[in-house]
Amino acid sequence: MQKITVIKHMVSALLLTMITQAHAAIKSIDEYTETFNRFPGFYSFYVDPATAKIYLDIDKLDKPFLMQHSLPYGVGSNDIGLDRGQLGGTYVVQFERTGDKVMLRALNTYYRATAANPAEQQSVREAFASSVLQGFSVVAEDNDSVLVDYTPYLLSDVHGVSRSIEATKQGSFSLDASRSAVYLPRSKAFVKNTELEAMLTFKGNNPGEYLKQVSADPYAFTVHQHHSLIELPDDKYTPRVFHPQSGYWSIEYKDYSAPLGESMYVRYIPRHRLAKKDPSAAVSEAVEPIVYYLDPGVPEPVRTALLDGARWWDQAFAAAGYKNAFQVKMLPETADPMDVRYNVIQWVHRATRGWSYGASVIDPRTGEIIKGHVTLGSLRVRQDILIAESLAAPFKQGDEVNQTLHAMALDRIRQLSAHEIGHTLGIAHNFSASVAERASVMDYPHPLLSIDEAGKLDVSQGYAHDIGVWDKQVIKYGYGDFSQTDEKAALAAVLKENRALGLEFISDADARAAGGAHPTAHLWDNGQDPAAELQRVLELRQKALAQFGIENLRTGEALSQLEERLVPLYLFHRYQLEAAVKLIGGVDYDYEVRGDETIKGAQVVNRELQLSALKALLGTLTPSQLALPESILALIPPKAYGEYKTRESVTGRTGLTFDAMALPEVAAQQTLNLLLNPERLNRLAQQKARDAKNLGLDTVLLRTYQHIFDSESQSGLALAIQQRVQLLAAKQFADLSISDKVAPEAQAQLHRFLRQLAVMPEGASLFESNKADKAAFRVYLAEQVRAFLNEGKWPSGFKALPLPPGSPI
Repeated sequence: MQKITVIKHMVSALLLTMITQAHAAIKSIDEYTETFNRFPGFYSFYVDPATAKIYLDIDKLDKPFLMQHSLPYGVGSNDIGLDRGQLGGTYVVQFERTGDKVMLRALNTYYRATAANPAEQQSVREAFASSVLQGFSVVAEDNDSVLVDYTPYLLSDVHGVSRSIEATKQGSFSLDASRSAVYLPRSKAFVKNTELEAMLTFKGNNPGEYLKQVSADPYAFTVHQHHSLIELPDDKYTPRVFHPQSGYWSIEYKDYSAPLGESMYVRYIPRHRLAKKDPSAAVSEAVEPIVYYLDPGVPEPVRTALLDGARWWDQAFAAAGYKNAFQVKMLPETADPMDVRYNVIQWVHRATRGWSYGASVIDPRTGEIIKGHVTLGSLRVRQDILIAESLAAPFKQGDEVNQTLHAMALDRIRQLSAHEIGHTLGIAHNFSASVAERASVMDYPHPLLSIDEAGKLDVSQGYAHDIGVWDKQVIKYGYGDFSQTDEKAALAAVLKENRALGLEFISDADARAAGGAHPTAHLWDNGQDPAAELQRVLELRQKALAQFGIENLRTGEALSQLEERLVPLYLFHRYQLEAAVKLIGGVDYDYEVRGDETIKGAQVVNRELQLSALKALLGTLTPSQLALPESILALIPPKAYGEYKTRESVTGRTGLTFDAMALPEVAAQQTLNLLLNPERLNRLAQQKARDAKNLGLDTVLLRTYQHIFDSESQSGLALAIQQRVQLLAAKQFADLSISDKVAPEAQAQLHRFLRQLAVMPEGASLFESNKADKAAFRVYLAEQVRAFLNEGKWPSGFKALPLPPGSPI
């Protein structure tokens, strides 16, 4: 026993000696960094010139701050989505020391207890998981700080690049440390933020087509990743309450100390900090204005257009009682666009056209916007020019530069600039603005075009030229200085004023769905009457198709390029179609709350309005609307040598030659998909069951069936188109009749019409020359339907052609 005790003492003494030696081996920070370059700031860091490693001086342990990841250099593919300037996650984090390690812990800010009881707060922290983002070994220390090698974390894939590549099926890629390094030119420290950057190379196998399209070597592509370490804002910012009618996004958390019987959900609007120098004055300068900086890489004349559109917001802030509170400047040449101190408007290139974005760095505790970051896709303006030129056929001589059409496209850029900045101000989409004379830049605008008396395209009203009345109201709600009054009453007054102005707010979830029901919430539409506007747009389209031809090309351009010019013209009505169909089975509602002066509830759209929309939609399925003029079909050859089809081309079934049936097929399928959407069918059935005065599914299916199958027979190409539409409709009826998304009462009605189609036509002669094509198809269609009814699946492998890309415009 005594021997064991002696051994224990010896082991303890040995361990104590080892620990003492280990502590003795830890150098002071000054000693360790004697040959390093120091960058003092919020978190000071050192750079070892021999290895280019970054060492972070952590002098604020257990003190929360903001961590922001971003991607300064992107991949360049809209489909993959890893754009230049893309913001990643925003976290409230803190460094915590555990022995010889320092942990970077992301705090869970969604679940909270706001009560003063520390034990209650601790109980919530312990109930929900935080996340340790990285562990660091201490390499040197002083009494008040520790030094860690930050390089491994900076060189890790915190942005999730490899996950994005895998998710978009572009191959299996991983970080290659041997081809990755710290990027010192953009690693800097300032008083309230430290900015660090790295160059990361990913290697892998089986790269997909999108990655091949944009990479110098698709088996190894390189991007940049940025870390921003940001001091938390002070406590002088006052969050503003979210209201569903305010027009803002919401930042929420769940408060477990909320009194019983009250909601645990606390919601604020995201917004920049802004206050008047003189709160008592009707108009005052701001204590600190909101300043945005434009990417100097934007060329003219786009640069001027972007500056113009961005500055529209100052009108809204002026209406809210501010003077020069919103400013736009050019980004200084020495500034880093990822630096959190700058609100930035970036001009971003991709291989194909894609969306623009308005993102923000937001303090998740309060909703305060720390940095606005706008991403504007550079190809958007070219798409507007393409649309205008497709409709106008402007090249009479072949070398004209049509300034009028270009001016319209620049108007769109002004609107786009204002739109995306609006998002970075905290503002959500308002897809009902178009019915109120284009009341907001936060809608998606479709060019409002017409044909004048001389037969020329009129683009003068293409896009709005200013900020909208809704935008002024929404800024008043979010940024008005109510420090001298009752804020709750002032905000309620703004909402009441909105209603008095006839302004409506309906956003994404209620507008984007193909089965959407709201009668005014539409993307890329115009006018108060969606059905009437669809008819007008179709007439404009027909006139433009009639003149489409050689004058749509510049001198020297191959005739085969007409194919890509034709697509946006042929499908010019596609978005107004999406607007009109929402009247069918439509339900009118607002984001109402108890206490509103009047309550609308959920009102079924008037039967006559629904019928007018149904008539307009069925009109898009007639051969005369779908058929391309022979003047076009006789002009478009296969692709010229040196050119190739792209995603903007027409996908057909005739090989190299232009397929005359392809665009009619995809247009007809779009109408059928929208009209026969399962959610719409189910609503129609329910609405009629609730009140016989409502338009019902029986009427919609009957009129659709009669228009497609009982209409006057055609001949030639029109007959082929009619038969294609009939096949598409029959297969749609069949697929829906067994879909788990369609209610049984709706399936029963679909079966009724399928049984009618299954009846073999009497007296059908397959050998009379003037009737053979018609009879053969009716027999074929009947056989297909009968086989489906017997076997539960469509017998042929026919699949409708894909709709060419549309959004964004």
